[in-house]
Amino acid sequence: MLESLKNIHVTDGDAVTTEHIRIALTAGSFVYDDGATQVFEPTGATTYVEQGQQTRGEWYLDDDGRFCSFWPPAYRACYDLQWIVEDGRIAGLRFTELGRGSHFDGRYR
Repeated sequence: MLESLKNIHVTDGDAVTTEHIRIALTAGSFVYDDGATQVFEPTGATTYVEQGQQTRGEWYLDDDGRFCSFWPPAYRACYDLQWIVEDGRIAGLRFTELGRGSHFDGRYR
């Protein structure tokens, strides 16, 4: 388990509380089912890499304490986050886009 997550005790599918969003996102880099990767930096920057193409964006918590991202020039989306727990350890996060319901899983590398 990643060191920064060792004191968080959750089960698979639990919502990531606002107080844990920053820790959850910055605990390590993510790999998605399609092989894309993403890193969330504590500064609010994020880098997404898909098939060698790198895209830089920003992430933040909105006024309701939800995770949101901004991808220039104009794409903005907010997500509910849930923990992915496998074999008793936190393995990643499920991102569910608000209003659209689409979701994707990111696992810590």
